Amino acid sequence: MSVGTSSAPGAERTARPPAPRPGDLADLGIDPDQLPDGLVVADEHGRVVCFNAAAVRITAVPAAQALGRSLETALPLEDLEGRRWWQLTDPYGGLAIRVGQPERNLLLPGGREVLVSARYVRTRPTGPVRRVVVTLRDTEARRRTERSHAELIATVAHELRSPLTSVKGFTATLLAKWQRFTDDQKRLMLETVDADADRVTRLIAELLDISRIDSGRLEVRRQPVDIGAAVGRHIQAHVAAGQPADRFLLRVQHPLPALWADPDKIDQVLSNLLENAVRHGEGTVTIDITPSASPREREHTEPAATSVTVSDEGPGIPEESMNRVFTRFWRGSKRGGTGLGLYIVKGIVEAHGGTITVGRAPGGGAEFRFTLPVAAPAYLT
Repeated sequence: MSVGTSSAPGAERTARPPAPRPGDLADLGIDPDQLPDGLVVADEHGRVVCFNAAAVRITAVPAAQALGRSLETALPLEDLEGRRWWQLTDPYGGLAIRVGQPERNLLLPGGREVLVSARYVRTRPTGPVRRVVVTLRDTEARRRTERSHAELIATVAHELRSPLTSVKGFTATLLAKWQRFTDDQKRLMLETVDADADRVTRLIAELLDISRIDSGRLEVRRQPVDIGAAVGRHIQAHVAAGQPADRFLLRVQHPLPALWADPDKIDQVLSNLLENAVRHGEGTVTIDITPSASPREREHTEPAATSVTVSDEGPGIPEESMNRVFTRFWRGSKRGGTGLGLYIVKGIVEAHGGTITVGRAPGGGAEFRFTLPVAAPAYLT
């Protein structure tokens, strides 16, 4: 190609192909009406030459009515303070160094919000604007995110109110009437305060975990983990809390590959799954620990991962709900909780490079199975 043989900067610039025209989408086999976002293109005179189907849907303006009209008339946008956006931005007569406008919330006639961004196309830097390319998106996705955040705040606020009210009530009562209570009464009140403080701490930890999971900043500090011993500790804690010892059945298939994982986070996963099985399930809670293939490399037959399966004999999870189990706020019953636990469990397992699934246990109850790769930390490999 002649471009490759020329080393002069001027020659290289002149050898570049001309900037594509709006109709060049067809040359690529792309119909503007197939684009998911609204697309509006104006020529060098500010006349609309493209108004795709998504733009029609978002603005409720027929394409025939928009094409050939001025951009400001076809797309009369205002900012949130009621100012005409095209007059403010002045794409054709503004600064010659500008290349566009970042995405922002603007208003269509009637007050409907829409997300708008613009690109100014010039044939040369600081040259006149030859095209203005505008993309439009409705705000439904953003509203869903905002609703999710609002629901999270409302849920956590509701869950925090009860223990904080209890803590405040008992401490105020003890401070005001300390001498009137027996030692046993004082101990009972302080134990309740301590339990409620633990509950608040767990809720705050859940919020922090969700923030890290959503932002991809959940850190995993890998150490050797004896998964069988970890499960045994959780079983003992449930027995100490009053559950019968014969309600739990732990089966470990040896030999297990050495597992490197974050022990605190694995404890969090085990605690959540066992607590769910005890609280929402019935009958025997069975925990199976087995070696397995890597969750992301199934073709390897040699065990490169450890799987933990927690199942119960209760009513199980309805088939239609299984695809929502690991989403925020899903609750298997009306027995309290924030509905955030399994969402966090999934985030922790995936941060380890593992997978987690839900299904129906042989006894009819719920069955959760998570698989963790046994990879050692990078500094040991």
